[in-house]
Amino acid sequence: MAKKSSIEKNKRRERLVKQYAGKRARLKAVANDQSRSPEEQFEARLKLAELPRNSNPTRVRNRCEVTGRPRAFYRKLKMSRIALRELGSQGLVPGLVKSSW
Repeated sequence: MAKKSSIEKNKRRERLVKQYAGKRARLKAVANDQSRSPEEQFEARLKLAELPRNSNPTRVRNRCEVTGRPRAFYRKLKMSRIALRELGSQGLVPGLVKSSW
């Protein structure tokens, strides 16, 4: 099990990303628009830099929903390989048959 603080920090980042998504998208569109003047583009980049660092989507870490493990994460199932193996052995994942011999 991952540290509770790491899991909560990641949840806080997810909330910030959702909160600032619209504003960040608008500023990025202005900053990357070649038809705008260089001054406008530069101003948009400065405003983008003023946004909270954790509002950037790249700062969010994919973590297992069950254990909080940050590595060996399956996006489709939103869990780690270890949690998937355990739940599969118990028969809790539909369509998954874990072989054992």
